[in-house]
Amino acid sequence: MAKPIYIVGGSKGGVGKSLVSMSLTDYLVRSDESVLLIESDTSNPDVWKCYKSEVSCVLINLDEADGWIELVNVCEQNSDMTIVVNTAARNNTSVSNYGAMLNSSLGELKRELVTFWVINRQRDSIELLKQYMSVMRGTVHVLTNGYFGEQKKFELYNSSKAKEEVEARDGKSLHFPELADRVADDIYSKRLSINAASKELPIGNRAELLRWRGEVGKVFSEVIP
Repeated sequence: MAKPIYIVGGSKGGVGKSLVSMSLTDYLVRSDESVLLIESDTSNPDVWKCYKSEVSCVLINLDEADGWIELVNVCEQNSDMTIVVNTAARNNTSVSNYGAMLNSSLGELKRELVTFWVINRQRDSIELLKQYMSVMRGTVHVLTNGYFGEQKKFELYNSSKAKEEVEARDGKSLHFPELADRVADDIYSKRLSINAASKELPIGNRAELLRWRGEVGKVFSEVIP
């Protein structure tokens, strides 16, 4: 079996996909995985800007059929690498239109598809999750973003049929830890990877980043072998 394809989704802006993609990439690299990062947010490629000097990165527009064709081809050409796909906020329409291309290629690619779906506490996060799961194969893990509150505050998701479906498909509901705003702002404004930030930020900021990095590692270790 070739390396997995990890998709970080959420299909709306502001839920925290970029930080999850960065932290997933950081976790995999620290686990000695060879990572190919695919940035599909071509209009605002924050993750690509932070990681282009540290890991192999490709910009692919997944709003169009050609982008999904390219995604499948890149996955075939790099079978020895773990793929991380950071999706754009507008992605659900293109998933509905073209996601079948990736689904139908998984067997030939000999890859497992795993999605980390990032949500806030609003109902549309859950509705978009349901739409995504109706189209895409593979395991879906839901990350309730701690920026929006403690796990118990995600009442809509915690009591939803979407949560039941996630767990029926062997997915997990995980809580993604909050990172202090000033540290997250530094990472984005200075275009730093998490590893670079852990060395370059002021000592207090680094301490918070390392605390958060450790908590993130515990979350990913629950679902990544």
